[in-house]
Amino acid sequence: MTTYPVDELTADTRDTVEGLSGFWWLWLVTGAIWIVAALVVLQFDTASVKTVGLIIGLLFLFAGTQQYVNAALNDGAARWLSIGFGALLTVAGIVSLFNPKNTFAGMADILGFLFLAVAATWIVEALVTRDENDLWWLGLISGILMAIMAFWTSGQFFIEKAYTLLVFAGIWALMKGVTDIVRAFQVRRVHRELA
Repeated sequence: MTTYPVDELTADTRDTVEGLSGFWWLWLVTGAIWIVAALVVLQFDTASVKTVGLIIGLLFLFAGTQQYVNAALNDGAARWLSIGFGALLTVAGIVSLFNPKNTFAGMADILGFLFLAVAATWIVEALVTRDENDLWWLGLISGILMAIMAFWTSGQFFIEKAYTLLVFAGIWALMKGVTDIVRAFQVRRVHRELA
């Protein structure tokens, strides 16, 4: 989180930041929920499979909501494209929430492809930001390692892919929870400085 000297904020900006930072406890609550979800996922049982399916459904719904907001901010073809993607993501989210086991199985089947897509994104991002980012090579190395993971995962049997998906989902949820809790206390500190 970027910090700015409180003295340099305009009065309107200061009031807005103070009002929004009053909700610091939301990050604390969501962080705790993510940690509980990670503990459920890392149990490697039926609840783990359902939890990952539900998380995927919620992520689809969140992405759909982002597309609807994007549609409200655009006009013309971009608006209709965002509405179309928003509708597809919303339908995928609803289907995922009603069929979490099938959602998990589908994600496990395409896990290698998903890892490869992430790897390509990280590699391209590292190369594009090479001039502005002194640590661009970390993104490049991460992308190459993720590509290796993608090819390794693609050659595995379904049950091994399922366990890999559970491990990655559990670790991701745990990191998200810890990050949200840390962010909560950072926002709380800003709120106290402005009060």
